[in-house]
Amino acid sequence: MAFDFSLRTRIVFGPGSVARIGELVTGLGCRRAYLVTDAGIVAAGHAERVEMALEQSGCDVRRYDRVRENPTSAGATECVTALGDWNADVILGLGGGSSIDVAKACAFLRAGGGSMEDYWGVGKARGTLLPIVAVPTTAGTGSEVQSFALISQEGSHQKMACGDPQAAPRIAMLDPDLTVTQPRFVATCTGLDAIAHAVETAVTRKRTAISDLFSDRSFALAQSAFPRVIAEPGDVEARGRMLLAAAYAGIAIEASMLGAAHSMANPLTAQYGIAHGQAVGMMLPLVARYNATEPAARTRYAELARASGLCSRDADDAVASSALIDGLGQLLEVAGIDRSLVAHGVTRERIPDLAAEAAQQWTAQFNPKDVGEADFAELFAAACGG
Repeated sequence: MAFDFSLRTRIVFGPGSVARIGELVTGLGCRRAYLVTDAGIVAAGHAERVEMALEQSGCDVRRYDRVRENPTSAGATECVTALGDWNADVILGLGGGSSIDVAKACAFLRAGGGSMEDYWGVGKARGTLLPIVAVPTTAGTGSEVQSFALISQEGSHQKMACGDPQAAPRIAMLDPDLTVTQPRFVATCTGLDAIAHAVETAVTRKRTAISDLFSDRSFALAQSAFPRVIAEPGDVEARGRMLLAAAYAGIAIEASMLGAAHSMANPLTAQYGIAHGQAVGMMLPLVARYNATEPAARTRYAELARASGLCSRDADDAVASSALIDGLGQLLEVAGIDRSLVAHGVTRERIPDLAAEAAQQWTAQFNPKDVGEADFAELFAAACGG
């Protein structure tokens, strides 16, 4: 498997490491930071903590704290409009993947104007983007180490992947102390998202020898840490393992992309408001079972299962891949999530619409096994209970 790999983001990890944020930002030669975050992060006290560290290092700070979940193009425009003509020299995304994605979107719009639709695709940045620093407070999307911003179109809610090498954060600050304040449901959904990233990147058509390394380590970390995070929210070690798992899977996404579980999750979020991580977590066991009939995918699932202790080291591929699929279902049970879409308001009458939308999602093309509208319809029917 040929590859061309470059890790563009400096990763700083450790409990309490956010105290270094001022030192790291000024080390980039920056003195005016635009802090992009949300109201929940402000209420938790994290925004003030970061601002104080920046100011103590001689940085001026302005804050935008109106990021919403599943950010839209209008939200991105609002963020850059709020920045106005203030001469920021760094944009700092603090929060979950939504805040980090809006920080990237702000950088696109600040440099090139227009709307986020203009940057849908790869390599469409105009001009020179301001440097971005990412401080995740959830362990899920891995946006802190990716060059893509996921922004939804206003109205249609279709997710636009806007990618450019310049959009990769210069620094990702991974401080597990910041993730302890997550509500249980947020920790559940973001954790399932990270697990889905690890599993899907492990089998896609674009995977490489490098992405495999990060996928494998991500899954091993997350599979063991996720139940601990749910049972013991204050376990900082488990929180740190999940934070690393999310970042490693994010690195894998850059090379490997994602697959059919994400294609199914996006219309569930757009049409039913099911949280993205919950939706992709629910779809993942079904998609893995579908993909496991393809020999190369079955082998990779087996390798994940053996490396993470879900089966014995000498289990054959069929047994090991089944262990992985069963293990994914058990993680949903740990999370307390009903696996039937009907329980979450999805009606069987809507399956054709969901399948048609899933087939149009860009991640479907990277799935290891061909998946079309009819296949998605069968998968959605199974997710509804038959």
